[in-house]
Amino acid sequence: MRRQRSIFHNTDWVLLILYLVLIILGWINIYAAVFDENHVSIFDLDQKYGKQMLWILAALVLAMMTLFIEGKIFSQVAWLIYGLCLILLIIVIFTGREISGSKSWFQIGGMALQPAEFAKMATCLALSRYLSGLNIDIKKSKTLLIAAAIFIIPAVLVILQHDTGSAIVFLSFILVMYRAGMSGKLMLFIVAIPLVAVLSLLLNRYIMIGVFFIIFLLYYLNTKRRISDLIIIGSIFLFFSAFIFSTGIVVDKVLEPHQKTRINVLLGTNTDLKGSGYNVNQSLIAIGSGSLTGKGFMQGTQTKYNFVPEQSTDSIFCTVGEEWGFIGSSVVILLFLGLLIRLVMVAERQRSKFSRFYGYGVASILFFHFAVNIGMVLGLLPVIGIPLPFFSYGGSSLWAFTILLFIFIRQDSYRYELL
Repeated sequence: MRRQRSIFHNTDWVLLILYLVLIILGWINIYAAVFDENHVSIFDLDQKYGKQMLWILAALVLAMMTLFIEGKIFSQVAWLIYGLCLILLIIVIFTGREISGSKSWFQIGGMALQPAEFAKMATCLALSRYLSGLNIDIKKSKTLLIAAAIFIIPAVLVILQHDTGSAIVFLSFILVMYRAGMSGKLMLFIVAIPLVAVLSLLLNRYIMIGVFFIIFLLYYLNTKRRISDLIIIGSIFLFFSAFIFSTGIVVDKVLEPHQKTRINVLLGTNTDLKGSGYNVNQSLIAIGSGSLTGKGFMQGTQTKYNFVPEQSTDSIFCTVGEEWGFIGSSVVILLFLGLLIRLVMVAERQRSKFSRFYGYGVASILFFHFAVNIGMVLGLLPVIGIPLPFFSYGGSSLWAFTILLFIFIRQDSYRYELL
């Protein structure tokens, strides 16, 4: 008879401790961000900090339940979970509750759940299952297209909910495909697309096409002029030329006025401190006022007087910057970087391809959320409204991130076996 081993057998305690530290720090900063003098107890269930305590307790229960599941089960049910999440993403488009312009929430009693958060975990499972299959070669066009479709389909469904921020997160799975063996040249090509889009908005589009023409000419003059090389570089030139023109058309004709204004504010071509640039400007004021050591816990004036919008959710890092200063902000950033580095290290030691790819998927999702959220409040990236993992207020994101992480922690406990 097989002996039942402890749920903490071979558990990576570094990941577990980093998780606990981050959710506790997040809870404390939510308390500071929305503190009400008439409700001083951090356990007050009428306030966001009291509700966050409930979300945390429920997240810990979900974490423990995940650790009870056999490691091989996750790969076996990956497609089932993925399919169920796609169904939920479709249903919420027609029946969901609209919050902040996005129809992406199920209202269940007094609680709202966002299926898009759980769809990231489901997509991570499905993509890992597919890439770890027998005779799968990511360098083949068919395999590449199927892998891309796995995360593009839920992304499109989320876009239909008018939640562009969450949809963009699915692009982080490109990093998993790269780890699975996708060509470095293709990866460079994909990365170049948003860079060219930004440059085409900053510079005259004809200048950008001229730059590509010069690159094309230099490449042609410094090679053996093979026909295949000429066809490839010519195709790339035509693609980016068309892309540059279409970028301007999309911004001018397709995007809503407020979206266009946000892009112009970010690029510095327009200043709108009372409109689209208000959030970023107030965030910078809050973080800058924290100086080196911060104003002290519960002493943040920008936070206390609600100058920063969404300060308990998307802008929670402003509270850290204002009250704990550069030192406190650096500690939080180092904790996240430590978590990401540890995830990659643990992923690399997996014997199972499924576990390895899933670990990279977890790291990719958390990295994207972390980098974009911090970039938003610092004015380095557009305000697209995604939470800071384990820190921002809310049950859906905390539960989804918890399940996402603890599935990998459970997978890692089987690292000496081939699942």
